[in-house]
Amino acid sequence: MTDLILPCEKELLLKVANGDEHAFSELFNTHHQLLGTHIYRITDSVELAEEVVQDVFLKIWMSRETLTSVQNFRAYLFVISKNHALNCLRKVAKERIHQKTLEKNASSITPDDSPGLAGYYSLLDEAIDHLPPQQQKVYLLSRHNRLKYDEIARQMGLSRETVKKYLQGATHSITSFVQSNIDISAMIILVSAFFSKKF
Repeated sequence: MTDLILPCEKELLLKVANGDEHAFSELFNTHHQLLGTHIYRITDSVELAEEVVQDVFLKIWMSRETLTSVQNFRAYLFVISKNHALNCLRKVAKERIHQKTLEKNASSITPDDSPGLAGYYSLLDEAIDHLPPQQQKVYLLSRHNRLKYDEIARQMGLSRETVKKYLQGATHSITSFVQSNIDISAMIILVSAFFSKKF
């Protein structure tokens, strides 16, 4: 049948299943370009497509013993890569929503809302000061200068994916720092100010 695996590839998969690294490299070289094109159509992102391809082949190597039961490797490859790509897209979407929510909440509160907020903004500044230099610069260019990923990447000589990771790391560090240092009364003031603006 045409949808079954070719004998030569079946032999290659058996070698990979037995831990043959050379066979695995051959398998990767045979399929990675086609797979990358397939994933790019789903994600519309070169960086994400490259990440998915690497993750999928790493997963295949880590669970290589299961390759002995694969009847159609290309179909198998496309199914697991599509699932992984969709999971990555969902993760990216959640991160963007979370980021926009944080920005909206921060912009909805002004220093005039309550005297207690001055301490919060001071804590926020302190959290930013604690960031590693590169993360701090990326964060400030994004939040204060409102630059996009591509603009920051060009200005700092970084890849777009690196900028994204720096920004995610900075946001996580700042959130953790503020949550671990802010006192209960200040938190209540922040929450009250936020909800009084929503209702």
